[in-house]
Amino acid sequence: MKAMVMVLLLSVLFSSCFRVEEVSLKEWESITVAGLYELLTMTQSRPWRGEEFVSGPPGGVWNSAVVAEPKTFNLLVAERDAPSNTIVRMMLDSLLDYDMVRREWTPRAASFEIEVDEAAGTLRVIYTLRDDLYWSFYNSDRKVPVTSNDVIFWYNEIQGDRAFLSSAFNSQFIMLEDGSAARVTIERINDKRFAFFFPRIVADPLLSTNMTFGPSFIFEEAKRERGVQGVMDLFSIASDPREIPSFGRWFLIEYVPGLRMVFRRNPNHWERDDTGFSFPYASENIVQILPDTGTQFLVFQEGRLDTYGARPEDLDVLIRGQGRGRNNRIRSNRGDYTVFNAEGSLGAPLWSFNQNPRNKDQPFYEWFTQKEFRQAMSSILNRDRIVSQVFRGLAEPKLDFFPAPNPFYNPDIRLQFTYDPQRAIELLASIGMNRDVAGVMRDAQGRAVEFDLSISSDVTILSDTASIIADEAAKIGIRITIRPTDFQRLVDQLTNTYDWSSVIIALGANLFPSQGSNVWPSSGNLHLWHPLQTEPATYWEARIDFLYNEGSFTVDPEKAWVIWDEFQSIILEYLPVIYLIRSRSFFAIQNRWDFTNFYFDNLNGAEISYLFLRSH
Repeated sequence: MKAMVMVLLLSVLFSSCFRVEEVSLKEWESITVAGLYELLTMTQSRPWRGEEFVSGPPGGVWNSAVVAEPKTFNLLVAERDAPSNTIVRMMLDSLLDYDMVRREWTPRAASFEIEVDEAAGTLRVIYTLRDDLYWSFYNSDRKVPVTSNDVIFWYNEIQGDRAFLSSAFNSQFIMLEDGSAARVTIERINDKRFAFFFPRIVADPLLSTNMTFGPSFIFEEAKRERGVQGVMDLFSIASDPREIPSFGRWFLIEYVPGLRMVFRRNPNHWERDDTGFSFPYASENIVQILPDTGTQFLVFQEGRLDTYGARPEDLDVLIRGQGRGRNNRIRSNRGDYTVFNAEGSLGAPLWSFNQNPRNKDQPFYEWFTQKEFRQAMSSILNRDRIVSQVFRGLAEPKLDFFPAPNPFYNPDIRLQFTYDPQRAIELLASIGMNRDVAGVMRDAQGRAVEFDLSISSDVTILSDTASIIADEAAKIGIRITIRPTDFQRLVDQLTNTYDWSSVIIALGANLFPSQGSNVWPSSGNLHLWHPLQTEPATYWEARIDFLYNEGSFTVDPEKAWVIWDEFQSIILEYLPVIYLIRSRSFFAIQNRWDFTNFYFDNLNGAEISYLFLRSH
């Protein structure tokens, strides 16, 4: 649930309607230094440090909101649509969870054991499903046990079938020492036990085997009778939501397009408190569809939403409008809620440039494939201005690759191409680009240097960021045209048609060094700048492939440090992606909920799974 909440928070944060106004950095400094301190003293900090959750009284209706309609209730199809994925996973569960504080894997739907055969150089991960897992249906006595068959079918026949284009397909393969690829296979032991077999010892086998899956008794029949299309057609938004089975915390019982989704608590869910009551405590969750974040803010202030992830421009009004929250210094009739703060997010949006040879006839292909050009673009990226003008000072530049919680984070490995327009001009000159008498930057063939910057039209705070980037580029004679694009269209461009120039998008944080098996290796389908390479297109990508592969198989921490240090350094030198900023987060919650089980931090997001109503 924590991960799902973070997705919702991010979608709220990046859906602002705020527009950039030109303000000097000196003016903003005077506002933000004092203002940040004041804002923080008026909010509460409650990070989770491993505390146990306490039991509470059941009941109440949880009111939440999303900014975008779901496009499907099908887990496979939802892989490519974050709003849909968030909704679908409310009805599912994963095999494991990862405790970010203790840095260890913990059981959810299954427990695990790892068997290493050092003599053979192989490894097995054996999972044992809980006995109390059921696919159940709302307002029905029908319960179908969750078994090994569900996991095995999903791994082999859905994620493992290339025809479905699942983002998990690549993670099923590892490279052997001779350079050939081999598949991680799965075998059934009995109804509740199954095992993944790795033909080579890997450093973190749980990362690639932990998964969420669908009901095989429904998907298997659809595939057998109608093939790929039969599977894709399951659980569309036109379906009766009450026919969707759940083994998660919620049943979806109603969907009214453009208005709301209604969920009811699943009493059959395995996770229970010490009184035997199945979480969550709220009996109903009404998810309103409110595309305008300004409207969400107003609805929250009226008490008709239980939480709100604040936009930078809302903070002053939000914080000063707090009500009679427990231990709250502020008294007001404007709202009965409390605002919490968390340090900067672990992930950050990034700027990337299309290096796919399908576009080799476009001038930008020649420019983008030169590292000096990408380094120059990093040197015109004015992160301080973005922090000040877009995020009101409540953010910081992202200058590293791995975030601090990553076990191989090295604070000494930092981006060297920070804001320096003169250095950008010199880097461009080194590849034959210079400004003409009119100040227009031209390449060695005399072509004006101009290209598009695509952003999601649903993520309007990014248009503010893109406007600053375009303005800084214009100062050295480069014209950048901002292209707001529907998110699904953008995904299609990035993964199918490849007809884009540059893009700002978020791929999440690398909390584990080998995370992103479909992003960082050159063969990955989300190797953003040039996916699905049969052979590495450049020597530095070949080196990244080698290091990623070696790091994934290196168990000795000292040897792994050397590998991952070089891996990070290459990415920060060749800059296939350029990270922007890490924004501080603020989260408001209505005071009718007891905060005993509530936590908010940059590791876990907002923990709301175990909230119960405050006693009066």
